[in-house]
Amino acid sequence: MHVRRRQPLLDGAAALRVRRVLYLNGLRGGQVDDAMQEIELRALERPPRDRASSTAWACVVATNLAADVHRRTNRQQTADLGAEMQTMAMDVAEPVGLRDAVRASLAALPPELRATVVLRFYADFTVPEIAAAMAVPEGTVKSRLHRAVSHLRQSLPMEARTT
Repeated sequence: MHVRRRQPLLDGAAALRVRRVLYLNGLRGGQVDDAMQEIELRALERPPRDRASSTAWACVVATNLAADVHRRTNRQQTADLGAEMQTMAMDVAEPVGLRDAVRASLAALPPELRATVVLRFYADFTVPEIAAAMAVPEGTVKSRLHRAVSHLRQSLPMEARTT
């Protein structure tokens, strides 16, 4: 008897994109691997409607999984890490690249703002798509984006803003 092996939902560039969404939403190391496995399991249980939109579906699931992780962890520990990273990135004695400054500023955002920014500016979701994915009104998405962008503008060093 020949057993047919199932293709993974995500491979190559799609898997890398979802891993980046998880990373930008604050997951690290084993948390990213666990989340990727959870996404594959969810795809087995309730697959996306069509294969073409599987990456977008996986990005939404990844964002929700990251939010779940943040809800379960100690909020103070997350805030301390974000403040420490922001302090390191804002140290004018050491040169800081734009990528590091943005990463530190993203880490300092509350999880719902960070998730909104990642879906909008990294995963290229529209405001209605983000609203549907996060189960919030479009106005909430717009206000979260406004607050997050304002915070990022304030927290980035001046040289990073002009680069």
